[in-house]
Amino acid sequence: MSLKKVYDKQPESFEFTKDNLDLAKRILEKYPKGKEKSAVMPLLYLAQSQNNNWIPLAALKYIGNYLSMPYVNVYEIATFYSMYNLAPVGKYFLQICTTSPCLLRGANEIVKVCQSKISKDKDTISNNGLCSWTEVECLGACVNAPVMQVNNDYYEDLDKINTEKILNSFIEDKPLKPGSYRGRKNTAPEKKQNNNGANNA
Repeated sequence: MSLKKVYDKQPESFEFTKDNLDLAKRILEKYPKGKEKSAVMPLLYLAQSQNNNWIPLAALKYIGNYLSMPYVNVYEIATFYSMYNLAPVGKYFLQICTTSPCLLRGANEIVKVCQSKISKDKDTISNNGLCSWTEVECLGACVNAPVMQVNNDYYEDLDKINTEKILNSFIEDKPLKPGSYRGRKNTAPEKKQNNNGANNA
């Protein structure tokens, strides 16, 4: 998404909803007196959750005022961590791990499916406005590589065919269930059939 488009979508103002304001107050109570600025990260995440998975500039300024800290310090933190989105993303935000373990097991094919199904370029919202994708460093699920994180869920043990099915489900706004797509539970070994046709772990 171009910088101009990012700024075109910026709201003029931002403030927490009543429920989120109550939650922000409870978050602050967890920090010692005089150390409230340390709550900036959970408050950024709260703002992102309230605003369709991205944080507008107005929210950065709002949080700065709320915590009595300079806006530029909030901005520095928000731009340092990849978990904060400072531009609009799709309803289904796909983060494709392209670190070595995932690449060795075919993450490049996952990227190609995203380019074909969602958008040619990363960080670009699909034509129907539902999806966007990006590449990220390790998602911490190497044993289930290749993996992708979609919002708060992990889709694991992927290949070209099942990734196409998963992406089609997002495009149709009928998301498939997250988890392993080789039938594993968490990181357990795959079940194999013995000579009698029974499943063994």
